[in-house]
Amino acid sequence: MMALSLNNFRYYAKRYISPTLLNLNVRNIACNSFNYNHEGHRFNKRQSVFLHKNRQYETGRGSAAAWPLSSHRTFLTTPLVANTGSAFSKTSLLKLSPQNFIDYLKAENIRRLYLVFDPEEKAVKVSHPGLLEELKLFLLKDKVDFDEHEGIFMQLGKRTNCLLGAFIWRTNRGQACGGIRLWDYADMEAYLRDGLRLGQGMGVKSALAGLWAGGGKGVIQEPPSDNHKDPEFRTSLFYDYGEFLSSLNGCYVAAEDVGLNVSDLDNVHMFTRYTTCISEVKGGSGNPSIATGKGVVCAMEGALDYLNMGTLVGKRIAIQGAGNVATVIVEELLQKGVSHIYVTDCHQIRVTDMRNRFYPKYKDILQVEKVEIDDNSVAGYPCDIFSPCALGNVLNADTIPMINAKIVCGAANNQLGCPADNELLKERGISYIVDFLANRMGIVNCANEVYGRLPDDPAITRHFNKEWENSIFNITNKILKKAEDDNITPVEAANEIADKLSRELHPIWPNRSKQIIKSLVDNEWHLKALI
Repeated sequence: MMALSLNNFRYYAKRYISPTLLNLNVRNIACNSFNYNHEGHRFNKRQSVFLHKNRQYETGRGSAAAWPLSSHRTFLTTPLVANTGSAFSKTSLLKLSPQNFIDYLKAENIRRLYLVFDPEEKAVKVSHPGLLEELKLFLLKDKVDFDEHEGIFMQLGKRTNCLLGAFIWRTNRGQACGGIRLWDYADMEAYLRDGLRLGQGMGVKSALAGLWAGGGKGVIQEPPSDNHKDPEFRTSLFYDYGEFLSSLNGCYVAAEDVGLNVSDLDNVHMFTRYTTCISEVKGGSGNPSIATGKGVVCAMEGALDYLNMGTLVGKRIAIQGAGNVATVIVEELLQKGVSHIYVTDCHQIRVTDMRNRFYPKYKDILQVEKVEIDDNSVAGYPCDIFSPCALGNVLNADTIPMINAKIVCGAANNQLGCPADNELLKERGISYIVDFLANRMGIVNCANEVYGRLPDDPAITRHFNKEWENSIFNITNKILKKAEDDNITPVEAANEIADKLSRELHPIWPNRSKQIIKSLVDNEWHLKALI
């Protein structure tokens, strides 16, 4: 008991109440307690931005560096549970840090677990009913992030004992597909919510992109003591995840997300065929930034076309962020003949890299500035299009009144703070191009690796043209038209279209992943020895 309490105290003290963190500039976005449950696309009850040293952490589905908080926990004020009796007897599993949850699983001799939704009974089946009942009840009662996800699978890595997870949502269109995220979570509720929300987000994005894929997300809790930075340990970690994927028999196909690189996926691939985003020398699709940046520019062109604003020639663009995708966007915009581009970033190295790439040739057109991490003044820059390409939650009650553009279209995930902000954009007459449309080429780039590759692959390039019905340009027009005709926001219009598409059945392998999930349960996957 004492060891667990001390571990909890050290964890929360290190994470939340260090001297530096006590000086946090914390900005709570308006509508903190809004509980929005729109079918096909959900918002957290609480969404906030936390600024810590040189890193910006955020809550929200699909963010590039999400740090989700419990919807039922007050930040920095929740008392720790004092345990009596056995170490875990009076501790909420949801409030355990992932490392303490690992200790709990070990103590109960659990190496694998699952929570699977039964659509006929409208119930959640759990691998260990007596020991994991709290997690089951959490899913059944939750109205924010759980949306009848078909399966949640977890395993302790054979070599590393790290917590490995796979979250699967609506596989009507095909196997669950989505990236693996390596992140440090405050507690198990944060771990679960991030996986649920990101899994659904990938399903929505894939459906809107016309991919025959469902929603999937891999989640790995960062090991203690930064062990994942040790090359040997890191290799073992992704060997473990590869074996975990193989054990799931292909109901989930992995890809790259925050915390991983191509080498990590190559190591995953050493022990499974169920992954994408491997290196090009091994048959993979390579860097997705190029395709993602081109896709964002296509969405800009679609919005300009629908609003009868012409082409990108002569337009002024403001971009927040100077990373890999933003660099591609700038290059594409310069080729399209824009008159001015203003870019800000809080990292000097990115600012320097962009200047070195485009100066002096485009110095009269491109302006790149270093700003403080909490500086959102770029949103108010006079322009035709504002393009958020850094972290999420940038469109909120503070920034939307500043926006001096007719169109918002960028690569960042989870740009909106909450649904009220979506309405505020509409009230101001600003056309918002939803992130899961504009940045969809990240998943498109790797989704079809198994089918081989071609130079100027038509399976990729058709997303950039104006002829294919489901191209980014045409879907942008379709969403904006539906929003105007139905007097709803573009987010609502996109959700309605994506929700309908996500329910279509794969033309060759309908319900294949659901059958695999059922077989895993029937054959007691959770009791199989780790090979």
